[in-house]
Amino acid sequence: MILPDLKIKKMVENRELIISPFEIKCLNPAGYDLRSNMSILISSKEQKLISTLERVELPSNIAGFLNLRSSFIREGLIAGLALVDPGFKGQLTISLFNASSNEVKIYQGEPFLQISFIQLLEKAEKPYSGRYQNSKGVTKSLRHGKTNNFYLSM
Repeated sequence: MILPDLKIKKMVENRELIISPFEIKCLNPAGYDLRSNMSILISSKEQKLISTLERVELPSNIAGFLNLRSSFIREGLIAGLALVDPGFKGQLTISLFNASSNEVKIYQGEPFLQISFIQLLEKAEKPYSGRYQNSKGVTKSLRHGKTNNFYLSM
């Protein structure tokens, strides 16, 4: 089930779901608009990473589904998005690619991404505790970091 605005607001008020800073104007019927932590200019055919202003903390029974706001899609941006796992805490880093022939600017504090919250049928047995937990600002890939020995053992 996707959570409606009233349920999101109630969970934030009860501190069951953390969105910080929380602004009521960013609340939508089926989600919340996340804002840019920085101003960036994305040139034609360029990829950049951007982080959200908001820190989110999801309980073990809620996942987050991300969508780029349609205005940016119409300007030619393509976003690399992932499911936000139950238990995740931190700012989100998003990869944006400008497929258009024009520059696209995103201003600090501008809503660019929507997160919808999906309630799981029951709590996750193992909530997220991975390498991006407690991310702050833009966090580059940690895939080849010390903690990734998966391919070395093959």
